[in-house]
Amino acid sequence: MDDRAPNWTEWFGTDDLDERIKDYVLAISKLVWQRQMIFIAAAILSAFYFDPVTTFAGYSAVLFTELLDLFLARRVMNWTETDRRKTRLFLLGVVANTVLSASAISFFVISVALQQVGGGHFTPLFFLFAASLFAAMNNSQMIGVLLVRLAIYGCTFIFIALYDVILFKPPLGSAAWLEFFTIVFVLYFIVDVSLVFYGQYQERLQQMLKIKEENERTKAAYEIKSQFLSTVSHELRTPLTSIKASLELINAGALGEVPPALEPAMNIAAKNARRLSNLIDDLLDLQKIEAGEMVFHFERINVRELVEEAIESTKGYADQLKINMITVFPKDDIFIAGDHSRLMQVMANLLSNALKFSDEGGTVQVRIAMHGARARISVRDEGVGIPENSKDKVFGKFSQVDSSDVRRIGGTGLGMSITKQIVERHEGTVDYESEFGNGSTFYVEFDCKLPGKAANSNETALDEQKAANA
Repeated sequence: MDDRAPNWTEWFGTDDLDERIKDYVLAISKLVWQRQMIFIAAAILSAFYFDPVTTFAGYSAVLFTELLDLFLARRVMNWTETDRRKTRLFLLGVVANTVLSASAISFFVISVALQQVGGGHFTPLFFLFAASLFAAMNNSQMIGVLLVRLAIYGCTFIFIALYDVILFKPPLGSAAWLEFFTIVFVLYFIVDVSLVFYGQYQERLQQMLKIKEENERTKAAYEIKSQFLSTVSHELRTPLTSIKASLELINAGALGEVPPALEPAMNIAAKNARRLSNLIDDLLDLQKIEAGEMVFHFERINVRELVEEAIESTKGYADQLKINMITVFPKDDIFIAGDHSRLMQVMANLLSNALKFSDEGGTVQVRIAMHGARARISVRDEGVGIPENSKDKVFGKFSQVDSSDVRRIGGTGLGMSITKQIVERHEGTVDYESEFGNGSTFYVEFDCKLPGKAANSNETALDEQKAANA
């Protein structure tokens, strides 16, 4: 069985028909009170100057069709599955309600016009013009449905205009014929306005479709890129581990004395192997963070002990660069809740950056202090500083403040991006202060944890994310 919509539905727009129906009923729901104010104002005027009983009957019919529209709108807005049969049923309901609504309004207008003797049906014609213009402006989602409504209104316009012409048979130069030709012009104007608004809706719809398609392509490309990086990183990690281990054994003399002529080359190889290993680790961490798969085990952490451990782990690198590291710690211990290994990663990035950008013989200062109600860890270097408006580059992925081919400092451009995301998962902040030419101070801030209150060791960021999505 062909599930394709029958031909009669094509007149109402086959492109994203589900979306068009939802847009149509959404407009009906949003403008319900605006329409009611128009109907009530027309009913009050008609009841005062014409027969109130007829007016009440006409308004009741219009109000009944409004309730039908709202009932249909509620059903459509609660509709989530894709079902062509249901689409046809909803479309049929929209068309039927449109016929009933337009007929009720036309009945109301004609009843007012018939109570006027001798022509000059300005009031009912203005009511009908307002209803037509309102429909043209707000019901352009489906041109077929709009034209059904305007066709009924058009017949009503023609009936009112011809009523006086047929009844009184005035000469061609009379006001009755002028009114008739004016109505014909008004009908053309309303149809033209309807087409303009329909064209604008079509243009907006096409733009939304293009944005949606572009978004889908971007997501697909991003997923492919992520899978590629993850696969390549894992595939490189195993052989690289063997290469690193072999180089370390050779450099340590475990396989025999290294000839002096080979020592520089072996040291360079070992250094580059470590750099490549760090790059792969950064790539894998980035993939975990972006996929929401990086697990955080929170515990109570002594900030002083954390910083001292981080400084000790980078001491060899500092000695190699001949840079002095000094500390400024408070008298009392400060505690925070965090993942120890991930915070060590944050401190390693901050310290290694400060060391890399410091000149030989310089000083790097590490300070712990309370900043309001938060614990602040700051790392200050005496390097060249960071130019203004460089924050996006500092914390961006694969970006360097100095991205030229001849930059002095190497790196992947991932360290600070990973640092920022780890800190934010701890509900902390990371930022920097810098004056170009006078060094930089990077700092992280975390909420304090009372010394006597241990954090839940089973708490993980992954669990929190799953709970939030539940």
